Amino acid sequence: MAESIVSEVLIGGRWVPADEGTYPVIDPATEEVAGRAPEASAAQALEAARAARAAFEDGPWPRMSGAERGACLREAAARFREAAPGLVDLTIAETGSVRPVAESQQVGAVPVRLSKYAELAIQPADTPVGPREGAGGIAFGIAAREPVGVVACITPSNFPMTNCAGKIAPALACGNTVVVKPAPVDPLGVAALCRIVDQVLPPGVLNFVCGSSPATGEALVDSPDVAMISFTGSTAVGLRIQETAARGLKRTLLELGGKSPQIVFADADRDAALRSAAQVWTFHSGQICIAGARLLIEASIYDEFTAALVERAKTITIGDPRQPGVVMGPLVSSAQRDRVERHVARGVEEGAVLACGGRRPPHLPRGWYVEPTLFTQATNTMAVAREEIFGPVITAIPFRDEAEAIALANDSDYGLYAYVWTSDRARGTRLARALRTGTVQVNSASGMHPDAPFGGYKRSGIGRDGGAWALAAYSETKYIGWTA
Repeated sequence: MAESIVSEVLIGGRWVPADEGTYPVIDPATEEVAGRAPEASAAQALEAARAARAAFEDGPWPRMSGAERGACLREAAARFREAAPGLVDLTIAETGSVRPVAESQQVGAVPVRLSKYAELAIQPADTPVGPREGAGGIAFGIAAREPVGVVACITPSNFPMTNCAGKIAPALACGNTVVVKPAPVDPLGVAALCRIVDQVLPPGVLNFVCGSSPATGEALVDSPDVAMISFTGSTAVGLRIQETAARGLKRTLLELGGKSPQIVFADADRDAALRSAAQVWTFHSGQICIAGARLLIEASIYDEFTAALVERAKTITIGDPRQPGVVMGPLVSSAQRDRVERHVARGVEEGAVLACGGRRPPHLPRGWYVEPTLFTQATNTMAVAREEIFGPVITAIPFRDEAEAIALANDSDYGLYAYVWTSDRARGTRLARALRTGTVQVNSASGMHPDAPFGGYKRSGIGRDGGAWALAAYSETKYIGWTA
């Protein structure tokens, strides 16, 4: 594939050269340069926020009907579908996704999300309230959903285009204007998405900045023209964003880290639970926020289940994500591989048993690969059981009974996702109610329902999006009342 070069940022309807040139984007499978991305300055981030605010205050977008905005999003989805086949190889080159994931979960998910919010944009923005008799007469009114203003959409490295579409589509559907700032390691697909969507919008409604240093994002978050920050990424960065946003009382929607428990009872469908556990290895090399990497297994089946998981690891083909049959590719960056390797070393130091993996595959001298890794005989106090690793590492912990399973699962700083495997439907429901997480999947690992609310408890974030829930996340609510 030819090197992809993007040297411009989008500000106020114009693609202009980045102030500081470009920087290299590295292919994680080959360690070669896959392309170049624009190095915007902090000043350009502030300029983009000002342009978005001008478009919000003076432009037509917030004043258009939901149907008109939906039509624009529908056209954007159609144009993206036409361009999608040409973006798959680019996505593989910058994210390290294996081809099936790049085709369906990365590129293929984008027009689905754009189309979804094209439909939801036409939902009524006003909800009747009342009437109710009071001391002053009959009170009645409407609760009006209105746009927040300028939304800074800061996207992660694991599913860059998918996540970007999941932010800009509901934000735009509600009438907001947007500035997009992608993760620095793989921004080229996001740039392509923004170029396509911008073609169907009034000038300044969508803006795009990019940079390899934190300065660009920090300037955007701190901009007085930004009313809301929508961020997906690490809890550490989310905390810094929240601190900055608090100074201006800005709205935040934060989808942060996870250390999701995967609870397997002795009466579970073992094969289904094994497949679910192995997804930590095979689905984008564990670089997913909902990975069930904290495996809690009933003691009576612990040895059998972990032994079967070790055997499953031997069947996983690791290699260049472009090659047929490869199910596990590299991590997205050398820094991420270093992080995973530090966690593996610490797990060994803490006394967990390295049952399999933990090494760089010997047959892959180049690329940022780590073998499927399983720690057994671990405890919930170990760092490998408590900290988000964001890689192909599973920590298996035994439990005696339902009460201990709940206690172990809830003994975490995080609360994004959880999985429960049991043939006892009542028990599955009890655990789902007891677990302090934003989502609980019972006997299922098929992924997020497109209409379900999504977000986390505790240090896993603030707020909910997904389906129609995102309309509330990206809106203000105004009450307009009368008394008769």
